[in-house]
Amino acid sequence: MNNIKKILITGNMGYIGPVLTSYLRSIYPGIEIYGIDLGFFGHCLTGASVIPESRVDIQYISDVRNPSEIFLKDIDAVIHLAAISNDPMGNAFEDVTTQINYQASIDIAKAAKAAGVKSFVFASSCSVYGYAEGDARDEGSELNPLTAYAKSKINTEKAIEDLADENFVITSLRFPTACGMSDRLRLDLVLNDFVASAVAAKKITILSDGTPWRPLIDVKDMSRAMDWGINRTSESGGNFLAINVGRTEWNYQVKELAEQVCKVIPDVEIEINTNAQPDKRSYRVDFSLYKKLAPNHQPQVDLTQTITELKNGLEMMQFSDQRFRESEYIRLKVLSRLIEDGVLSEQLEWANRATA
Repeated sequence: MNNIKKILITGNMGYIGPVLTSYLRSIYPGIEIYGIDLGFFGHCLTGASVIPESRVDIQYISDVRNPSEIFLKDIDAVIHLAAISNDPMGNAFEDVTTQINYQASIDIAKAAKAAGVKSFVFASSCSVYGYAEGDARDEGSELNPLTAYAKSKINTEKAIEDLADENFVITSLRFPTACGMSDRLRLDLVLNDFVASAVAAKKITILSDGTPWRPLIDVKDMSRAMDWGINRTSESGGNFLAINVGRTEWNYQVKELAEQVCKVIPDVEIEINTNAQPDKRSYRVDFSLYKKLAPNHQPQVDLTQTITELKNGLEMMQFSDQRFRESEYIRLKVLSRLIEDGVLSEQLEWANRATA
């Protein structure tokens, strides 16, 4: 490991954080891990045997929009996950998405550099390619961000690039759509939704015509990529690197994903909305640069394994909610209910509480 002893993970109390923390603990038993998160989804545990944050050394419940120097003291690497994390939430909270995903990301990167952090990993997104017909998109392809979420990611990449130097290496990991089991499972992700539908209702409803392309990645393979990112040096890709992370075989049409779920979970009906308006989010992604630069951190989980682990995890939870799209498995629903209950403001700040 690149002399990294202390890691700060922002947004660690979401879907990816528990998996990432467990992964880092498994390969670096003596490392110190710190987390910072406002805890919107802290209660959204799914089959967890322990609170995931028991695996970090210090958990800060605080807002990344107000970074404190104490969070970065003696930190060697930052993994910046904190974000309004998908298109529906980005559309519902467009101004806040700009504040958190863009401005706060820049502020944290600047503060990290000033504090002497060596490595900064930014969780970006392949959604920056938007709608793209034809060949798979590589890092040199035209960008076409269609949503507030996608725009926030590419704007942050551009803004932090100039901060990078030989002492502050920045790696922007453009992730495909996440999937897989977690201690804080999300079901507002396409494959996770399909598996949940198959388990609970024995029926998968595809809201589009099923033809759009989606690249996917399991959360465990995302963790492998972030491990590579914190250890990457300037010799491997330069001081700043924006890179597509995944595996070419994981480019699927939406209807193919549903068919693969049916191979693992029998007697499931697929219903396709043939009258749906065209889905503007359709693109395939080329991952050859990642294969070249990160040969020892390539994705290892195949689609059948991800589907099986999701199925087993949901069954262990005795999951049977056919109306899960209205439940706390959907992140936008969680935020909306917290606002309705008066404990969260429209600016996504805890009410009646000064954030650190």
